[in-house]
Amino acid sequence: MSTEDRRSRRTRRLLRDALVALALERGYANVKVEDITERADLGRATFYKHYADKDALLSQVVSDLLEELHARLLPLVPASSVGFTGKPVLEMYRHALEERDLYRVILRGEGDGRALREFMDARTAAAAKIFQSRADYRGVSPRIDVEVLARAWVGEQTAVMRWWLESDPPELSPEEITGMLHDLSLRGRHWANGFDGEPADE
Repeated sequence: MSTEDRRSRRTRRLLRDALVALALERGYANVKVEDITERADLGRATFYKHYADKDALLSQVVSDLLEELHARLLPLVPASSVGFTGKPVLEMYRHALEERDLYRVILRGEGDGRALREFMDARTAAAAKIFQSRADYRGVSPRIDVEVLARAWVGEQTAVMRWWLESDPPELSPEEITGMLHDLSLRGRHWANGFDGEPADE
């Protein structure tokens, strides 16, 4: 990597960290470009060399996070397409813990919810693809529309994740959280509520 590339990468990281910190402190709507550059100790000209505005910065930050998450989950996809291992969920929670502040900004819906929608859509598309591959491998037909199934699954994960990340420090480990989600997925809410046998229609 050239000196210019390293400098550019460092600049983008400083701007990213400044945006995330300020969004958590003040709320994204109350953050200006001037605030970001002051926190990052960079000039406004440097900011505009990289981004058109703070929305462009947020969009790039989310894209980078999704790309990094995708790279971490990619090796786990083949096994997940055959059976439910829970490993991709665990890896995502580990990633969220490493990037806790950024995930909190996204999951809080900062930026008029654009970052959250982008995150949810990307995770839903990935989940739907895995669910369909798993059904094809098993030779079965999903009883619920795969898009609905994927959105319900991703919504459940992200709702739990937001609650989990807002605790400082999180009360449960990634392994404990994903173990519960794994049991819930395999055994259902009836079992999770402490009941045995088939659920009664009442």
